[in-house]
Amino acid sequence: MEPDERLESGTKTWLVRSQNLILAYSQARRGTVFTRTDQPDEFTILLPSPVTRATIRTPDAAMDVSGEAIVVVSADSSELSIQSDCEVVRLYSCRSTDLLERCRNASAYVSDDPNIAPFAPWSQPTEGASVRVYAPGEVAADPARFGRIYRTSTTMVNYFEPEHGPRSPDRMSPHHHADFEQVSLQLAGDYVHHLRTPWGLTLADWRADEHRACSSPAALIIPPPLVHTSQAIGHQVHQLVDIFCPPRHDFYERPGWVLNADEYPAAGPSDGMPGGRAQR
Repeated sequence: MEPDERLESGTKTWLVRSQNLILAYSQARRGTVFTRTDQPDEFTILLPSPVTRATIRTPDAAMDVSGEAIVVVSADSSELSIQSDCEVVRLYSCRSTDLLERCRNASAYVSDDPNIAPFAPWSQPTEGASVRVYAPGEVAADPARFGRIYRTSTTMVNYFEPEHGPRSPDRMSPHHHADFEQVSLQLAGDYVHHLRTPWGLTLADWRADEHRACSSPAALIIPPPLVHTSQAIGHQVHQLVDIFCPPRHDFYERPGWVLNADEYPAAGPSDGMPGGRAQR
């Protein structure tokens, strides 16, 4: 698809949204500066390229970032300066209202989906607002843990380890979520996303199964209670990131799963928190 925004630097950006999340994917060029003013809450930046060089500045901090990284940025004002050609993914909650109408699929969210729990932020980090940088590439795979999960007060990101080759057709995991969305971001490889709408009482509402083939980069927005699973295809490297806004309570409660839980030790709000099963 054509980008939603082109900058003089040559940077191209695509903007999509779910009910609670805004995703801005950029093919950024050296010299690009992304700024936010009056940002209402924390937001997350994914820098998936190993050649990334960037600097993030806020009124209280400045931090250089090299290589693959996940950056959590505090509310209010910030500036991300790019010093190398690289991919940049920015994740905002729906409280960043200035971005909502710029999303290419904004018309799909004129009315809220009653199946989705309303957005409510989780607790802030105990040490206060700051810039936090995580290096997922330095985290070793652990069969006792599901991916590499990080959370903020607004989002939860499961940054899966790269996988080589296709997914076995005998190891699929179709599942659904009761009351929250999942945004699956493809960073590398080809996938087929298998989707099934649960049957209800009215036959006219039933829909045929869908099997969406997508090359990277791509973003899949999965509302509840859609049954889904993603299948990597082809003999290449595959990289998938699952994003939830607000965070998932069930993931947070699993000991050792959330890698930065010590910085965000309190979950919340406690009522109406999304749950689900650890599958994709």
